[in-house]
Amino acid sequence: MLKRKTIQNIFYLYILAAGVLWGTIGLFFNRLSDLGLDRFQIMLLRIGIAAICLGLYIALMNRDLFKIDLRDWWMFFGTGICSLMFFNYCYFTCIAMVSVSVAAVLLYTAPMMVMVMSIILFHETFTMKKGAVILMTFAGCVLVTGLSSGNSIGAAGILVGLGAGFGYALYSIFSTYALKKYHSITITFYTFMLAALGTLPLSHVNQMLPMLQNPQVLLYGAGLGILACLFPYLLYTRGLTGVIASHASVMATVEPVVATIIGVAVFGDVMTVGKLCGIILILSGIVVLNVSVSAKK
Repeated sequence: MLKRKTIQNIFYLYILAAGVLWGTIGLFFNRLSDLGLDRFQIMLLRIGIAAICLGLYIALMNRDLFKIDLRDWWMFFGTGICSLMFFNYCYFTCIAMVSVSVAAVLLYTAPMMVMVMSIILFHETFTMKKGAVILMTFAGCVLVTGLSSGNSIGAAGILVGLGAGFGYALYSIFSTYALKKYHSITITFYTFMLAALGTLPLSHVNQMLPMLQNPQVLLYGAGLGILACLFPYLLYTRGLTGVIASHASVMATVEPVVATIIGVAVFGDVMTVGKLCGIILILSGIVVLNVSVSAKK
């Protein structure tokens, strides 16, 4: 019993670690923006480096991980194009249309969407405690990102932001199907490969190539691709083998907490009372979720 609980906790740690690493995206994104790359070039750099690194690892360690049944193309199209590419496109577009804070809050409607889809597709049970946890973490995201202080949001911006949340949610759904048949590394590799190919036409590669001669671009690009993309997606996908999709999506909301801490420590952002309350709400929601899960074991 103790061994089973320890193994279960490891999967939850995978999800939390993924959220922490995703929280570093802003650190690398801001540096690359300062160096002249636009949002789609940064998106391609992030996904492309992750795909190349993971592809090399598979080629050297276990080429069997490349093998997939072509009849399962829809799973990888779902994780790569419908989720990763679509979510990134909508998220970065929403940032350009409104603001980072609004985009982040709309992105974190994803746990609600995952819960609804999981009830319909996987027959997960809805509980009042689970619903309360999602409301806690969403309210925390609102406070952490500063949306509660008031922003003007157009209908188009809301729609695109909700698209980002929907795309983000789809990764948990399609991965749950794919994990029934494939290793988490295989899923992650084809997710990156398809998303990179889909992003290519948006990235003005001819303008991007000269920038890659700058060592700083390569350094921050490697950080974004490996630390903020490759590792967290590997960890999150692996975590989904032992954590149901709705719980995983809630636990990943640790991401804006980490992003806020980095903003304060590195970029001189002010830690307001609202942000602090938001962090407490998010972390409390994750704790409540874990306590409710442990109580059932």
